Amino acid sequence: MIQHRDWQPLEITAESAAVEATPAGLAEFVGDKERISEMLIREKALIFRGFRVDEGTLDSVMDLLLPTRLAYVHGNSPRSKVGSNVYTSTEYPSELTISMHNELSYAYAWPSRLLFFAAQEPATGGATPVVDGAVWLESLAPEIREAFAGGVRYTQNLHGGAGLGKSWQDTFETGDRAEVEAFLKGTKAEWEWLGDGGLRVTQVRPSTVRHPVTGAEVWFNQSDQWHPAALGDDMAAELAQILPEEELPQSVRFADGSPIPAEYVIEVRDKGLEAAVDVEWRTGDLLLIDNVLLAHGRRPFTGARRILVAMSD
Repeated sequence: MIQHRDWQPLEITAESAAVEATPAGLAEFVGDKERISEMLIREKALIFRGFRVDEGTLDSVMDLLLPTRLAYVHGNSPRSKVGSNVYTSTEYPSELTISMHNELSYAYAWPSRLLFFAAQEPATGGATPVVDGAVWLESLAPEIREAFAGGVRYTQNLHGGAGLGKSWQDTFETGDRAEVEAFLKGTKAEWEWLGDGGLRVTQVRPSTVRHPVTGAEVWFNQSDQWHPAALGDDMAAELAQILPEEELPQSVRFADGSPIPAEYVIEVRDKGLEAAVDVEWRTGDLLLIDNVLLAHGRRPFTGARRILVAMSD
């Protein structure tokens, strides 16, 4: 079912849930896991607002909403671990927009749910936009959808402790090469250890997937975020002077190895942001999203913004 332009995530308050406006009241409501699963698939995103949750009471709710909390292993965005598989949202300059993406869509396996928590709302801006992946796919020009039909090839160059981008130690949350290799062997990725202590990982992934319950086909890749064109002309030109494409921290091509035209990824990026619905944060809010049905991003902001995120299969 294609999302209409007036679609909004479902907001759940103590009044609508008929429980107390406390963390315990919220835990009572979300304790019915079958109901929450049905609601999430139907609504795609749920906002829990006004339950006075803070970082001290977050785990009691998170443990119910995320059946199996996952580590951010093989994640490419910069973030800090602040608890038991709880992370800060992507640490990216506040004046910049983070384009739409599904978490770990470039990886062999991805979380089915994401839970965001507003520990501190920003002074201005800082919304988390969300977009239905089926709407995003439908919005793209037919020639772009056809070009991407064979999938995409992602390449990561992870340094060994000093360099651009993330290190392989941070990416895989270990300093043990054997652990990294054991992980990668199960992901159908190709990899090689480099002479400077770094690691190159290459993997071919689909550009779209179907939701396991609804069957909806959704745009599901991060080609625009991995492509230099999405960085802007000036930054892309500067990077090109420093490093060839094959040595960039991350890059992307079509699955057959041919280059993806810059205008394709720009349209992908812009169409996703245009179709997105902004979730404006209030301190204490929780946002639960289906990570296949919905992509998410971030709007620019001012002031101290602290959004935590955890994920689950």
